[in-house]
Amino acid sequence: MLDILKTTSCFNQLNVLIVGDIMLDHYINGQVNRISPEAPVPIIDIGEQRYRLGGAANVALNIQALGAIPHLCGVIGQDQHGEQLSLVLKKESINASLIHRSSSRKTTCKTRILSQNQQLFRLDQEDKHDLNLADQEHLLSLIKDFLDHQKIDVLLFQDYNKGVLSLSVINSLLKEAWKREIPTVVDPKENNFFAYKRVDLFKPNLREITQQIADTLSTTIEDLRKTSRFIHQQLANKKTLITLSEKGLFYDDGQSSKIIPTTPRKIADVCGAGDTVISVAALGVALNLDMEEIAILCNLAGGQVCEKVGVVAVDLKQLVADYNNYKDNRLVL
Repeated sequence: MLDILKTTSCFNQLNVLIVGDIMLDHYINGQVNRISPEAPVPIIDIGEQRYRLGGAANVALNIQALGAIPHLCGVIGQDQHGEQLSLVLKKESINASLIHRSSSRKTTCKTRILSQNQQLFRLDQEDKHDLNLADQEHLLSLIKDFLDHQKIDVLLFQDYNKGVLSLSVINSLLKEAWKREIPTVVDPKENNFFAYKRVDLFKPNLREITQQIADTLSTTIEDLRKTSRFIHQQLANKKTLITLSEKGLFYDDGQSSKIIPTTPRKIADVCGAGDTVISVAALGVALNLDMEEIAILCNLAGGQVCEKVGVVAVDLKQLVADYNNYKDNRLVL
């Protein structure tokens, strides 16, 4: 078992480069007291509005909450949402110097309408096409120059298929990581699912894998091991971590594989849980932790944020307490 305090105290020594799709989350809270006379839809009296970091920016927020130093890199627009995102990054003390502001793209903004802590619907404003050549070259130049001057302990690809992590960007960054011997972890999406060759850790969820394979996939250990072998045949990755929603996590490090079940929780909102899981996993890989311990920490951290409404970062003190409680219960068993 880990010495959790010693392990988490090492987090603050780590520099993490996060490259991917940066988003702004906009929350509008309101009251629904009547139905519109114009159409059979609820009328929402708007109250509090707030902005939070989403996508790769939420990963950066989780990395920071865990005590490590995030270096966030991506592309946003020269628009009102880009301005608002920059303000939130500044408020959260996250460095935005590696974020390129493009005149040819929108800043991804997801507006969620809520009443009594229930999400009623969501409005998305975004571009999904790949970066144009100029934006791509600017982004890669920023990253390469940064890597020439800053030691990075792990490179985290946070892919939401919004166009930043195109095939050429992925290939270029992987070559840089191999050349500089930087560990790589990936949270993939369907478009370039099998582009992440020879990464250290590959973390899809069950739905994403199902979209990629012809066979029907169950959550039995036999099926998951078969799927993990298939992923390894495609990618030659070192480790696989598959999130299984309410059933927990499956890991395969090439020597052992196992399902780590969830602990009982009152689920309020699953938004952002994957961001938290990949953040913990990245720090675990950077410290070369045992894969089972990484999976346990990921499971506990992901479950923690599901108890809260909206996209929120992990609470490190609670994670330490949850791990100690998990360890004590496991020793009793």
